[in-house]
Amino acid sequence: MFIRTMSDIARFPRASYGRRMNAPEAEAFLPATNEFLHSILRLNVRVAAFDCDGTLWSGDVGERFFDWELKQRDIIREVLVRPLRERYAAYRRGEVDETTICGEMVTLHKGISELKMMEAASRFFNEFFVVQIFPEMRELVRRLQENGCEVWAVSASNEWVIRVGMKHFGIPECRILASKVEVDNGIVTDRLIRVPSGLGKPQALREVVKKRIEAAFGNSCWDRDMLAMAKHAFAINPNPDLESEAREQGWRIYFPEGTGSRS
Repeated sequence: MFIRTMSDIARFPRASYGRRMNAPEAEAFLPATNEFLHSILRLNVRVAAFDCDGTLWSGDVGERFFDWELKQRDIIREVLVRPLRERYAAYRRGEVDETTICGEMVTLHKGISELKMMEAASRFFNEFFVVQIFPEMRELVRRLQENGCEVWAVSASNEWVIRVGMKHFGIPECRILASKVEVDNGIVTDRLIRVPSGLGKPQALREVVKKRIEAAFGNSCWDRDMLAMAKHAFAINPNPDLESEAREQGWRIYFPEGTGSRS
């Protein structure tokens, strides 16, 4: 939960794995959740940056999409499936770095129409990830934008699935910084434009936004540099490594309802 002092983490009841509140439930946030929302809104931030995976929703949408599309028969050529799985296994063994694998998860679509990628991303996200959205984070984004805040989504996952996800948050495509390649005449190429992972996140924000990031929200070590650049940093549903650093840096920590918290 939201930390007032770095030695005190309030606890929420733990829900079953994967459970997310529906719309009626989202209207009845716990008092601590409303306190968290109001504490941010009182800051009157004008520019905010949000990581997506693990921060706005539970799970890694890029990783899950990659696994899902390899099982489909209409996206990736079957002859490429085994080599791609072997490549991902090498990443899991630590033989391929994070930025490289995130870039390859986009460039592997060379030759496919972007329309087809958007259709696949929409089918995937709306079937598997809408229920993973943290209602209070969606509400926070809505209220920030309602108050005139410029909200940016920054993710190392592929831009197609992030674009679909941001429709549920009201964040326009022009404010999405995700892993992206050039598209020629509607066809995906293997020419990378950006991979916002680790240091790539603040780099993308400096190059595109060109404004001071007043508030940043992230959940993992790959968000550390983005959080460090912001005036106000928030560790949302943090992994143990980021939670530890957040304690050291005095960053605020929040565990969404239903996720539980660690002491």
